[in-house]
Amino acid sequence: MRANELRPGMAVNMDGRLYLCVKTDHVKPGKGPAYLQAKLRAIGVGGITEKRFNSDAEIDGATLDRREMEYLYSDAQGATFMDTEDFDQVVMPTDVLGDALLYIRPNGTCTCLFHEGNPVAIELPSAVDLEVTDTPPGIKGATVTNQQKEATLETGLKTKVPPFIVTGETIRVSTEDGSYLSRVKTD
Repeated sequence: MRANELRPGMAVNMDGRLYLCVKTDHVKPGKGPAYLQAKLRAIGVGGITEKRFNSDAEIDGATLDRREMEYLYSDAQGATFMDTEDFDQVVMPTDVLGDALLYIRPNGTCTCLFHEGNPVAIELPSAVDLEVTDTPPGIKGATVTNQQKEATLETGLKTKVPPFIVTGETIRVSTEDGSYLSRVKTD
């Protein structure tokens, strides 16, 4: 495939490794030809690599199988997921998961990516809703300043929240950096 067809969520084979595209930017500088700036995550090894491709360059695309799976539990081997269609269970090693489990509730569903039958990554939405399980009480008069306090969420994720957030509330959190986005209204 051509480099300008690369999109986030696609996989490519480069230098004998499989990479998952995280972000792409099409750049047209004032001087010189246009190019594609891509952020790629090495699957199995981890770490983000930035790569620049000429727009018409040929790259070796890889096919990923996307399956909707339910997170069941974690143990010493990794996390166990169940396919929601055929109920097959797959254990994903912790090195494949990274911090993804901090954004998935138990019995929550997510999209798991497979390459040649092996689990390689979890595709998270841009934001998730999680319940606050522990946070100190708010400081009176803290609404005037932009102060934030530490909160622990139901999955173990720690993040900074505004002082008006209390234990038991549900908040929306970015899966990109774990930051607080908003309070979720529950009816």
